[in-house]
Amino acid sequence: MLFNAQNSTTTEWEQLSCDRVDIKDLALKCLVCGQFHSTEDHWKFMADMPSQPDELIDDLMRMGLYNQQALDLADSISKADLQKALFLKMAGRGNPKRERLVNELIKQAGGLDEAFAAAFGHKSEQFFNDTLSNSRFSRRRFLRNVAIGAALVSLASCNNQQAIEEEPAGTGPLEKTDLKVAFLPITCASPIIMSEPLGFYEDHGLNVELKKYSSWSVVRDDAIAGDLDAYHMLAPMPIAMSLGLDATAFSVKLASIENNNGQGIAVANKHKGKIKSAADFKGLTIGIPYYYSNHNLILRYYLAGGGLNPDTDVKTPVLPPPAAISKMKAGEIDAFILPDNFTQRVVYDDIGFIHILTKDIWPGHPCCAFAAGDSWIKQHPNSFRALNKAIIQAAGYARNLTNRIEVARAIAEEKYLNQPIDVLESVMTGTFSDGLGNIKTVPDRIDFDPYPWQSFATWITTQLVRWDYLPEEKADYKTIGQQIFLTDLARELAEELGANPPKALLKVEKLRFDTLDPQQPQAYLKEQIDKFGI
Repeated sequence: MLFNAQNSTTTEWEQLSCDRVDIKDLALKCLVCGQFHSTEDHWKFMADMPSQPDELIDDLMRMGLYNQQALDLADSISKADLQKALFLKMAGRGNPKRERLVNELIKQAGGLDEAFAAAFGHKSEQFFNDTLSNSRFSRRRFLRNVAIGAALVSLASCNNQQAIEEEPAGTGPLEKTDLKVAFLPITCASPIIMSEPLGFYEDHGLNVELKKYSSWSVVRDDAIAGDLDAYHMLAPMPIAMSLGLDATAFSVKLASIENNNGQGIAVANKHKGKIKSAADFKGLTIGIPYYYSNHNLILRYYLAGGGLNPDTDVKTPVLPPPAAISKMKAGEIDAFILPDNFTQRVVYDDIGFIHILTKDIWPGHPCCAFAAGDSWIKQHPNSFRALNKAIIQAAGYARNLTNRIEVARAIAEEKYLNQPIDVLESVMTGTFSDGLGNIKTVPDRIDFDPYPWQSFATWITTQLVRWDYLPEEKADYKTIGQQIFLTDLARELAEELGANPPKALLKVEKLRFDTLDPQQPQAYLKEQIDKFGI
């Protein structure tokens, strides 16, 4: 049928008429692109299509697809920028999400010229031959260029666009490509760290300098001072900082979750056989990484469920995570609740054992997050979007169990975690020794779901109130979740990456001792206090 349409003659069209109108004047649906024009006109249009981007844009101008007033407004930008803007409007078909995707594809191809070459030009054969290679980077490049080709074929849609509009936020040039991002040397930071050696930052046009820190308070201080572009933070920190709970109020947005689960309570070997439940921790010293951490909040929840008052029955000093091993070995602490590379390290060094994984207290709980200051995001919306997208992509890669060994080896180096590969593989694969003579298999010991459920913020806020970190009258649960957790953006970026994230903002959170209905946080908090007395 396409052959017949392509080779139909003018005479044949002229013979098709009726009393009211000539058939060739009707709006017919094109068999090629589905738009309303004749298939013959489509083929003629494609036959005359220029092969070079410059010629294409010039031709579109001569065809009158863009009015002169709109073009006059673009005099201040370069011809290359104008060509890109025109192409985005045509390929994007007026859909902002589609324009963002096409813009991202152009960037990943290395520019508009490279995108055309990838789809139609002399490099096409080279890109498609990448399928013969088994390397991850070649597979990724092949799939990327297939997507680029698919986007560019939109050029044949023959859609008219009336004017050049302002590019949607987050789709223009990156305001800043050289970025400084903080991290602590823990497995929770895997997506932030692995994005450097595995190339996710580079894929999104970024040159990221990872800055290694030993404590959360220093990350907080440097964030407030403006010495960093973005940060690896504990999930409660953006809430605490935005509300001014531990310093001057500084608005921070939680952009995506770095890891779920991935923590545990480790105990010194001298307590073997004595610690069976939460109640057995009475009188002990248990290290925590920061007051505004889920480690602290989950520990308090666990101890209270066992009948202990975390403020009077135990001591909970704050210690930098890298110092935990030496302090336990020296007998300065009896236990700690920290990321799994440290809980596993005490087993590896034969100085302690794993009492419980935090996933057994709150399955799927968030631990760490990727965050940035609100003012920085507003000044660098495109760079922030690209950075968050790279980290969400990395989290998706790390979530696949078949990639865990690769991730473990990528983050083991001295400049990153500086941990034995055996320790990291035990954490990442979930097959590990607990220090009590058992080999356990827990595939979700650590997980990497980047979706920032706002119900996470709800539970965190209930516990901040419960333990007197946040006055109850300031606990506007809904507003805290909506204003600090960028759930909608995380969903949008995940969809652009081909993922299928949830549509909901909230979900019921099932914990060891109770269940949080995020629509009823006050009732949940009252129930806890009534049941446990604190």
